[in-house]
Amino acid sequence: MGSLNHSAFREQIRFLRRQFLQGDGLPFTDVLSERSISDALSQNGVCWKERVYSPLVTLWVFLGQILSTDQSCASAVARLIAHRISRNQSPCSAETSAYCQARKRLPEKFFSDVARRTGRALDEIAKAEWLWHGRRVYLYDGTTVKMPDTADNQSEYPQPSSQRPGLGRPMARVCTIFSLSCGAVVDMAICAYSGKGQSELGLLRRLMDVFRSGDIMVADRLMCSWGELTALQTRGVDFIVRHATTRKLDFRRGQRLGKDDQIVNWPKRRGRTKASNAYRKNLPDNLKVRVCRIQIARPGFRSKVLVVVTTLFDPIEYPKEELALLYRKRWNVELDIRSLKTTLQMDMLRCKTPDLVRKEIWTHVLAYNLIRTIMARAAHEIDIEPRTISFKMTLQTLKAFQPVLANLRHCPSDFRQQLYDQMIAVISIHRVGDRPDRFEPRKIKQPTRKHHDFLHVHRHEAKRQILEGLTK
Repeated sequence: MGSLNHSAFREQIRFLRRQFLQGDGLPFTDVLSERSISDALSQNGVCWKERVYSPLVTLWVFLGQILSTDQSCASAVARLIAHRISRNQSPCSAETSAYCQARKRLPEKFFSDVARRTGRALDEIAKAEWLWHGRRVYLYDGTTVKMPDTADNQSEYPQPSSQRPGLGRPMARVCTIFSLSCGAVVDMAICAYSGKGQSELGLLRRLMDVFRSGDIMVADRLMCSWGELTALQTRGVDFIVRHATTRKLDFRRGQRLGKDDQIVNWPKRRGRTKASNAYRKNLPDNLKVRVCRIQIARPGFRSKVLVVVTTLFDPIEYPKEELALLYRKRWNVELDIRSLKTTLQMDMLRCKTPDLVRKEIWTHVLAYNLIRTIMARAAHEIDIEPRTISFKMTLQTLKAFQPVLANLRHCPSDFRQQLYDQMIAVISIHRVGDRPDRFEPRKIKQPTRKHHDFLHVHRHEAKRQILEGLTK
């Protein structure tokens, strides 16, 4: 790309960082650094040209589109026009084609690199008090996202076979690794909803290099698979997962550590497929694990008995009750996915080609990580954990302040600092309600919006039936 000393380039980096409270020299304000953005651009061969939709302007408009309630391209372009006029620049065209072409020009890896760098940078500087026994804990889980029903999307991300042709939507599987301490997404993998290797276990194999020796992974019972757990153990990564019901338990055998607490060896079994056997071939013959059974006596909880499998063997340093509490924090991954899919509206994507769909997903992740960075800064200021601050209220506060943040270029540094402090103070007030053991029926009184009936035939056929009814 062009020279990194170019004044327009540097100004656009500073502008992008100011939108998310980056760069005032305080803790957690250098997560989206100039160097990380420059490296992501240069390593992906992004060319810098003097145009309205430069790479950084395109990224800023894309982020604004993700954060907007109305996530249309027309609305995103309108915000850029308003911004240019406010800075005495000539307005660009209101047509969306130039913006869409600019998004298509940027490599997919540029979006993923910036999102990963931001998440990992935040995770690296998490305070020691936010860790669990001084160790980093990561939550792993998967979900699905839907996208427009186009031929290109259907080709790469086919709709589930249970849906009739013309009535379903293309669907992708997304598996994510979240940091328990700060909530950041440190990595993510995307694949088709079904097919060979297109599963949460298959994506975990792709993401295995994210974990480092001494890390702890927490996951649900679907991850209680001999091959994947053994691979983690050989890397020096500990885990705690819920026991899968397919494997029988006998607490009368094994090395007893206490009541309903034992260490056992799980021998290697033959895999169900050739790929599974090939994956297990170079793994050890036995997996040594600790199995703990905990009775749950809480009204409203569906589970009455919790059985967890872990490689945290020391019963004194890691009592089974504490392991149960750590596994209970796995629920945070469900809340994090909800923040992505519901609060940031990633559940239904808008792009019509697979490459842009993936870019849209990664831009959602980048926006999510930047919001988590602001939450971490607010938590640091008042000495609390980031997860006690409301994600949605942080987003609402950020959106309320962004018109002011967009015009801080010529403001005195004292004014900028006062504005940042006020914004952090507002964010820190909104806490997640402390409601331990809360349970509610997963029902509502009535739909919040008027819903249309579902199509039971292809839309063309439905229109034909309407016309036939009108002519009779």
